[in-house]
Amino acid sequence: MPALADQQPDAATGPPGAADFDALYHSRYGDVVAMVHALTGDIAEAQDLAQEAFCRAWQRWHVIAGYEDPLAWIRRVAANLATSRWRRLGVVRRHLRRERTLDVPPLSPDHVALVTALRTLPADQRRALVLHHVVDLPVAEVAHEMGVAVGTVKSWLHRGRATLAAQLRDTAEEVTGRE
Repeated sequence: MPALADQQPDAATGPPGAADFDALYHSRYGDVVAMVHALTGDIAEAQDLAQEAFCRAWQRWHVIAGYEDPLAWIRRVAANLATSRWRRLGVVRRHLRRERTLDVPPLSPDHVALVTALRTLPADQRRALVLHHVVDLPVAEVAHEMGVAVGTVKSWLHRGRATLAAQLRDTAEEVTGRE
């Protein structure tokens, strides 16, 4: 590869060394992906990490182009990224094992029916109901958080509760067989 000092910028080809970088990227990207895939076992992650390694190489290309083997630097960065990812995932797994509650009660049929009924409401009504009744925020705080007037929240709560009551009553009648 020619040294960058020997090259002059050209408006048609881009910055010095861009053609060399493009050639390296197009010819060796697949090899780097294959290497990282072997390390991670996840092809999508391997593609992302290989892309990140090439992006980092491009940011420093004025220096890396002068290396005897720029691809070795890119492979090293990709392997380091894969190792960092593996370590982060290990920390997450350990944290989840520590924090996981062992006895999670099953969802009650009433809870499932409520969530199903909530999903049928318009988004604003649903959010107002959840913030007010589940999160237990006062109406004024719900209004502030949603960026609307207090009266609007009261209206949404009223309409949402009326709709939920009708839907839950219909669901209860279907379950018991009464109509």
